[in-house]
Amino acid sequence: MLTVRQRLLALLTLCLALLAAPALPAQATGATSGAPSGVSSGTPSGVSSGAPSSASSGAPSGVSSGAPSRATSAPAVARNPVVFVHGYNADPGVWGSLREDLRADGYADSELFSFGYDTHQSVNEVLSGRLAAYVDEVRRQTGAARVDLVAHSFGSLVTRWYVKFGGGAPYVERWVSLAGPNRGTSTAWACALWDQACRDMTPGSYVVKNLNSGDETPGAVRYATFWSNCDEVINPDDSVPLTGAVNTPVGCLKHNDLLGDDPTSAGVRAFLRS
Repeated sequence: MLTVRQRLLALLTLCLALLAAPALPAQATGATSGAPSGVSSGTPSGVSSGAPSSASSGAPSGVSSGAPSRATSAPAVARNPVVFVHGYNADPGVWGSLREDLRADGYADSELFSFGYDTHQSVNEVLSGRLAAYVDEVRRQTGAARVDLVAHSFGSLVTRWYVKFGGGAPYVERWVSLAGPNRGTSTAWACALWDQACRDMTPGSYVVKNLNSGDETPGAVRYATFWSNCDEVINPDDSVPLTGAVNTPVGCLKHNDLLGDDPTSAGVRAFLRS
């Protein structure tokens, strides 16, 4: 057993050795600081919420939290950045297939963003405001005046409320809804008793009623919907199309299959180019 004096001497020797050792070179960090990461994030990194934050915090998210990270060299703004907004009980990872297709079309990761959020919160009281903050940060980071929004399912209500009532119309050029419950869906009654987002999706809810009152597709924004005639989640199927939008039937596809369907992807990408 070492005495107290021996321990002190050993500690002093170790400190002197560390001070004399040459500094190690910093390890390369791979791609760079903050280009949108992978499939799940979008650059705003973070996954969840939207003030933007991870289900709760406040910076644009992609798969965990934090503000969209700035890419080392932002590309010249020749087209709008795309902001993906996933649906109920999902996360930004659902956009993997469409992100790959857009990259193949020439989009850089620094032009593709995925808003992650807690899907059990109120459309009008919480989520629209968080999406607004997220879009503001995307625009600040990229220098773009406007963005294109691509939403799936419940994300369609969040993005519509932002555009119609949340001050988003001047900052959005194109809005795309894949299998959105734009007029509500009866399947949401199954969880409406305990879940605010489900209540927002029910036919005739405060959110659905106000979104469809007056002009369903307001402002100079260009709108497009893609819908299936055998969607097991959206009931009735024709809840998706909107007056004033380009409404495209995709045939008989399950609710989540629109996310990976090649013809649907081609239609979305053509609309974003138009």
